[in-house]
Amino acid sequence: AKGKSAKKSIVKFVIDCAAPVDDKVLDIASFEKYLNERIKVEGKTGNLAQCNVVITRDRTKITVASPQDLGFSKRQLKYLSKRYLKKQQLRDYLRVIAASKNSYELKYYQITAGDEDEGEE
Repeated sequence: AKGKSAKKSIVKFVIDCAAPVDDKVLDIASFEKYLNERIKVEGKTGNLAQCNVVITRDRTKITVASPQDLGFSKRQLKYLSKRYLKKQQLRDYLRVIAASKNSYELKYYQITAGDEDEGEE
C-alpha cells in the first residue's frame, strides 16, 4: 500500500499579495525565493522537494501545496511572511491576515482619520 503514485490529498495554502504587488511595493518573485529558502519541512530548510512541497506563484498570489499527511504548518507561513516584510521594512504598513482556513492575505493597516492618507489604499 506504499504506492507513491497514488493520488495523496494535497493541502494548498495561499498567500495573496494583491494590494502591495499592485502598488509595486512588494516583489513577489523575491518573496517566493525567500519562502523557498526559509520554509522548514520536518525541521529542515531546503527539504521541500524531498517532501513534495511545491511553491508556485502567479502575478499576485503564492501557493504552497503540500501532502496532507505532512501536517504542514500554516502558521509558519505567517511567521515567514512577517519576517520577510520586516526585512523589506514593510512591516509598518502591511499585515498578514487569515482570509480563510488555508489562505493569508497581505493588507494595509487601516489608518484612522487624522493621518493624511498615509498608507491608504
